[in-house]
Amino acid sequence: MPYPPITNLQELVGAALEHGGGDLPKVAIARSAEGFVLRAGVEAFERGVAEPVLIGDMDETRRIADERGLDISRFRQLHITDDDRAVFEAVRLFREGEARFIMKGLVSTAMLLKAVLNKETGVPHPSRILSHVAVFESPIDGRVMILTDAGVNIAPTLQRKIDILKNALDVARALGIEAPRCAILAATEKINYPAMPATLDGDILTKMARQGEFGDARVLGPLSLDLAVSREAAATKRFDDPVAGSADILVTPNIEAGNVLYKALSTLSGCIMASVVVGSRVPVVVPSRGDSDASKFHSIALASVLAGRSGS
Repeated sequence: MPYPPITNLQELVGAALEHGGGDLPKVAIARSAEGFVLRAGVEAFERGVAEPVLIGDMDETRRIADERGLDISRFRQLHITDDDRAVFEAVRLFREGEARFIMKGLVSTAMLLKAVLNKETGVPHPSRILSHVAVFESPIDGRVMILTDAGVNIAPTLQRKIDILKNALDVARALGIEAPRCAILAATEKINYPAMPATLDGDILTKMARQGEFGDARVLGPLSLDLAVSREAAATKRFDDPVAGSADILVTPNIEAGNVLYKALSTLSGCIMASVVVGSRVPVVVPSRGDSDASKFHSIALASVLAGRSGS
């Protein structure tokens, strides 16, 4: 059954408040001695979105919390000072049903994701790769949109782009977006191969979509950013397609383009970016110090919604 559509970030938070049984979902934070992450965890708890489980050096965690005036006495605390053991414990908590999702603290992203993907002790998806998705409100018309991949896959091959798109479609459908419209971004809407390989990838993905590879999703590429997000630009260029000017999902050609667009939205446009790493059995919140407090909180809300709607 399709979920009710989430049309803005306020509704995202509202969806995160729907816990069913009443208990707050637990988020395992590894390692917890990081001020920005602690603040986000406390805010998530106070606003009824999630309850942190703190994993790490508890002496250092309490010191940092005290410096920032944060009350962490209500949370479960696991004193583990070793990075490898801390990330292992976070994944174990999820595997055994003691946490619904995971958040990165004072460990490297690579270390945490490696633990998630471990075939023996982790929680990999049998047929998916990891990818980064960010949900934000369009600065043009306020629509909820999805950006991928700004943080995991450096130079994705065509097969990787297929998997990245499928991950993003899962997120879109969890947010209640029916028949998601997907723009495969490039510098131009014209195929220019081999000079611009992304243009050929966009064309191939479009043809795959027409053959039913992505279900009810509408996929169009290659597509320049203005044609993907601006109906005015599409009309000016006389570009007529249901995706043009109305894209729900923006698939960038590589991590450089994705990261630049992500930071342009957050810094130049002031967008709140709710972002998670998906593609395993557990949503993983991987905050950046450059993300605003609001983005960190909404990232936890997004992970909570995805965890609740995945059946995990």
